[in-house]
Amino acid sequence: MNAIVSNAPVITARGLRKAYRNKLALDGTSFEIGAGKIIGLIGPNGAGKTTALKAVLGLIPFEGELNVLGRDPRTQRDDLMNDVCFIADVAVLPRWIRVSEAIEFVAGVHPRFDRAKCERFLANTQLNPKMRVREMSKGMIVQLHLALVMAIDAKLLVLDEPTLGLDILYRKQFYQRLLEDYFDEQKTIIITTHQVEEIEHILTDVMFIQNGKIVLDATMENLGDRFVEVLLGADRIEEARGLKPIDERSLPFGKTVMLFDNVPQSRLAALGETRIPGLADLFVATMKGTYA
Repeated sequence: MNAIVSNAPVITARGLRKAYRNKLALDGTSFEIGAGKIIGLIGPNGAGKTTALKAVLGLIPFEGELNVLGRDPRTQRDDLMNDVCFIADVAVLPRWIRVSEAIEFVAGVHPRFDRAKCERFLANTQLNPKMRVREMSKGMIVQLHLALVMAIDAKLLVLDEPTLGLDILYRKQFYQRLLEDYFDEQKTIIITTHQVEEIEHILTDVMFIQNGKIVLDATMENLGDRFVEVLLGADRIEEARGLKPIDERSLPFGKTVMLFDNVPQSRLAALGETRIPGLADLFVATMKGTYA
């Protein structure tokens, strides 16, 4: 197996391009992801999120340069998948399979699967070895899927809408267990989801993708330094517009909220009440016009 330099990027992408018929799903996409990161890859429908993940996983042909854990996914996929796990919508588990059979299957195909660890995870659930997938609620299927994946010592975990269709309790439990039972400084997690607010607190970095291009790539810490929202009264609106906000929205009672990028907070504080925007607000402001 190829040796991985510990401080080398987990993923390096340069000029990725992928077209479906007449639409570019990836349009010169470039990014770099280091070890020990939890990355939110966030974009509107059709922005290129899933295509980017499929390229990383070696599931599609593409143009450009892509290195994942020291390997090219196009030519070294079998070797790469020893170090990578992937969860999409949980319905991919066969409905006829029993819990015990799912464990046997993963144990047989993945060299880094720890059966004892998987069984410890399942001991805290209502699942039993004889239960079939068709007898489970969607939340229980997520618990089984996560137990199977977290028992694999993978360096890269890719989650594509992993909690789609689950209620808020299961979604919170899913991400909490991910943090407590799986993540460490040697692992990297990439998450795509439309429930931006729910993953904001666990992310170390975020990438916004729009029309096949990365339009924002920053650490969560850097976002707090760069972006500021200001609540303004009607008498300060024109003055604030002179500082070139990247977004503006009206509130009741004549109030306006403006979003600024890289404007000194001291200048903005003189105009009105300031706060760091939530990731969802920042996303909406960045993606305005997507569906125009």
